[in-house]
Amino acid sequence: MYPTTLKEKLKERIKELECLYEVSNLLYQQEGTVADVLKAVGLSVKKALLHPDAATVELRLDDFHSLTGVLPKDTVFIESRLDALDGSYFGFIKVHYPKPIFSKRHFLKEEKVLLSEIANSIGAFYERHLNKEREAVVRNTAKLVDRLSILAEITAGIAHEINTPLGNILGYAELLAQKKLDAQSAQDVNKIRSAAIYSREIVKKLMFFSCEMPYSSDWVEIKSTVSQVLSILEHKFAKQAVFYRLEFDDDQLKARLDSVQFSQILFNLLLNALYVSPEGSTIKVKVTHDKNFFYIAIADEGPGIPDSIKAKVFEPFFTTKPLGEGTGLGLSVVHGIVKSHHGDILIRDNQPKGTVFTIVLPF
Repeated sequence: MYPTTLKEKLKERIKELECLYEVSNLLYQQEGTVADVLKAVGLSVKKALLHPDAATVELRLDDFHSLTGVLPKDTVFIESRLDALDGSYFGFIKVHYPKPIFSKRHFLKEEKVLLSEIANSIGAFYERHLNKEREAVVRNTAKLVDRLSILAEITAGIAHEINTPLGNILGYAELLAQKKLDAQSAQDVNKIRSAAIYSREIVKKLMFFSCEMPYSSDWVEIKSTVSQVLSILEHKFAKQAVFYRLEFDDDQLKARLDSVQFSQILFNLLLNALYVSPEGSTIKVKVTHDKNFFYIAIADEGPGIPDSIKAKVFEPFFTTKPLGEGTGLGLSVVHGIVKSHHGDILIRDNQPKGTVFTIVLPF
């Protein structure tokens, strides 16, 4: 049962040392995905045990879960927690033996120490991995902010340059429309006027993106505004056979906002969500808050946004819609309004499919 001779004891210690060395290399070199590394760690631990053929190593780390074999229905096991440096719980690593063939006395004291050391190493490895992910998010966000800032400056300049001639075109068109014209000329003037008005709306949206549109700040009831926008879009939901679900953590929530621009945010995001939502799906609108901010998450069940274009969706004129179905200014307008209110907008994947846009705004 236990190693009794010096040779047997040395053999077990060597196996444990080899395991520590192998696990250390696996964790610090990290060849492959986190899942690949953790599976390899489990197999390495299994080899180091006194009864490797009977053992099953189980490893759980957040959403990851692996077993080195089929787990018997009834087992005896030893366990070590996987903790972060601040003490937060990541998961566990367990070594199982099947009952009633084995009992607690089949585990060596040194194996418990080995498992504790490996748990500490995995915890440190996973924390480094999470830090790298956070750093990557920060870098990508900084790049996006820089690019959008440059675009905002260019866009503001373009909008100002176009605004004056557009005003002249529209003014002269209005003057011509007041004169007695033949039918064809009147029709042409009306086309000029319509095109100028449409162009002016695009300029207005560009100014929203560049955060140059002024806004008034009043106390707005969030639930009332969200409900009103959803009621206006009710016929579109019904037409597309799409449902919606509205959740609030506080029905009395209020914030200082420009109510018109806030409604514009909601309309644009909900119309985008409707555009990608398949028949029979549900769009979830969830409003939560903390001490300083409130959050509006709009989650659809559409095809999702590929990672390759997530950084571009707020840029003006960027669209994935077919030609003629969109100007590519909807999300850039949302971005501009949110930024002018000193807030933020976040994108993440919905589970199991779709996209979640989260608006973060201060009170």
